[in-house]
Amino acid sequence: MPPSGRLIVGLGNPGAEYDGTRHNVGFEVIDRLSEKTGVAVEKFGSNALFGSGSFRGRKIALAKPTTYVNRSGSAVNAILGKNRMTARQLLVVVDDLNLPVGKIRLRARGGDGGHNGLADLIDRLRTDEFARLRIGIGSDFRRGGQSDYVLSPFDPDEMPAVEAAYDKAVDAILVYVRDGIEKAMNRANR
Repeated sequence: MPPSGRLIVGLGNPGAEYDGTRHNVGFEVIDRLSEKTGVAVEKFGSNALFGSGSFRGRKIALAKPTTYVNRSGSAVNAILGKNRMTARQLLVVVDDLNLPVGKIRLRARGGDGGHNGLADLIDRLRTDEFARLRIGIGSDFRRGGQSDYVLSPFDPDEMPAVEAAYDKAVDAILVYVRDGIEKAMNRANR
């Protein structure tokens, strides 16, 4: 893919046992983007599922690292390198314990916010100059229960908010691909 494209990466854990868990919201958004854009996401080496194509005249690539959330940096770095792209062309979709269930927030750059997957990306890419879209998963867990919480499914009463967040995330990402980060942030963060 030429340098003019955008790479959208959703973080998550591989395997059916993680489908529908809070930690896998990034994978879910990539699946929905794939369906909406017609860009098929298939195997990319041993570390990711990947696909590229175009949507409304814009080049777009979608990826789901299969290295588990907290070790996503090496896979994303390899995808960027193979496609001659830079971190500035990257948008990462992650879960966020600090946002209420169903809330999304898009930023052009920033720190890891305590997210180990983002920390690994920043470390491997040697920059925090990439966009990230955070999807709120809430923080309703007992002290010491964070790991179990992020690996648990959403409660049925949370699903309407989660579905709305997925729709809003896909919409914001397509604005990002088409019109850039500023317009996408205006759409996502209102």
